[in-house]
Amino acid sequence: MKPSTRNFDGQVILVTGASRGIGACIAKAFAREGAMVLVNYLSNHLAAESVVAECQQLGGDAWAIAADVRSSDAVQNMVAQALAETGKIDVVVNNAFSPYLFDPDNRLRFWETSWQAYQNQFEGAVQATYNVCQAVLPHLRQKGQGSIINLTSDLVDRPSIAYHDYTTAKAALVGFSRNLATELGPLGIRVNCVSAGLVSPTDSSRHTKESVKDMLIAQTPLGRIATPHDIAGPVLFLASDWSRFMTGQVLTVDGGLVMNAS
Repeated sequence: MKPSTRNFDGQVILVTGASRGIGACIAKAFAREGAMVLVNYLSNHLAAESVVAECQQLGGDAWAIAADVRSSDAVQNMVAQALAETGKIDVVVNNAFSPYLFDPDNRLRFWETSWQAYQNQFEGAVQATYNVCQAVLPHLRQKGQGSIINLTSDLVDRPSIAYHDYTTAKAALVGFSRNLATELGPLGIRVNCVSAGLVSPTDSSRHTKESVKDMLIAQTPLGRIATPHDIAGPVLFLASDWSRFMTGQVLTVDGGLVMNAS
């Protein structure tokens, strides 16, 4: 029998916020490579089931599992259900975040931004990731291996437009990820980030004017805006053995708009 050439056969991948947009694209990319994908969603069951069906059509398997990742109890229950059903989790992709619109004309300036707005974004970025990592970590420690990938933003390095609350929360997530990488490395668990530029089409970018996109494109060496598929590939790379000696890193995926010093 010919051995499988699919990179994630037999692996179980948890993707948060996977019923649409970037998360759905990541889920389907893993399924295409043979994975069993746990499609986490907040409330849109029909959308999540649609992603599950597409994952199965692509040759993987999937299961829609509801949880508000901002709630510790909900996440603990989700992970317990997942482990009872699948027996393991190999990779965690923290993609979910609090709702946000990239609308340059109607964004809040700093003097208009309440601390609660920051808090909302911290809950969606940092608290949600904290909850998921806390729930999954006992299992990963027992296995002695695992990969955690957190979705951040190139706005941290280059705030082309000052989305104060969103960008500050994503910056905190980078710091969280690097501390976690330092602590979990000796346990065989890797933690990395994918830092995305503006991605279209997504719900968050639907109010970004074409003139703003054109401005970003003009400054981007690869000459276009990212699609969800552009983000999925680097996530799979960081989840795979190809990146087995990488941890604490931030892969910027924005066509060269941000070029980090090496």
